[in-house]
Amino acid sequence: MATGLVLYSYWRSSAAYRVRIALNLKGLGYETRPVHLLHDGGEQHAEGYRMINPQEMVPCLLDGDRVITQSLAIMEYLDETHPDPEATLLPVDARGRSQVRALAMAVTCDIHPLGNLRVLQQLEAQFGASEEQRAAWSRHWIASGFKAITAMLTDNAATGRYCHGETPTMADACLVPQVYNALRWKLPMDDYPVLLRIYQACNELEAFRLAAPEVQPDAPRS
Repeated sequence: MATGLVLYSYWRSSAAYRVRIALNLKGLGYETRPVHLLHDGGEQHAEGYRMINPQEMVPCLLDGDRVITQSLAIMEYLDETHPDPEATLLPVDARGRSQVRALAMAVTCDIHPLGNLRVLQQLEAQFGASEEQRAAWSRHWIASGFKAITAMLTDNAATGRYCHGETPTMADACLVPQVYNALRWKLPMDDYPVLLRIYQACNELEAFRLAAPEVQPDAPRS
């Protein structure tokens, strides 16, 4: 479906990964404009991009003359501007929406900010943290967050094949990139079977597979 949407993205950004999943779940076509977070000190800091997104981060979505930043805001914007009862990112009931938002925020507010690129770069620059120390830092905070999310999902009547029921929501769009990162950082997943089960169920869907970092146009090619 042609929509004129433009996504500023980086192939390995988990925040951009979430939005790619959401766009795919909604069946929305979009143009990818890569922003390399490492080249030349980070293209997100270049003046041209800073004029689009003063936060100097990805993702950023353009919809005509509208500029939407922050992955959760983008996903809710997509759900509101492209309503589709067969592809909704948030449940229709208030309790369901609050649960999905809580799960999404457990990733985006509690886990992700502590392990994103600029934090890891600052740990290296200010404290001389080695690569293994930065990896251990990331594993610690992912494990802490995963323990809480596991408790939120376990023995919850709303938990189904996915985080909430039998269709993927915004919560799954947030969880999958974080599990991807956990595996990248070599966090053992034995203590989080429900998260791994949902991750695997999601990745059976084309919407998730097409959003994966390795298949993005700006991903390194061997």
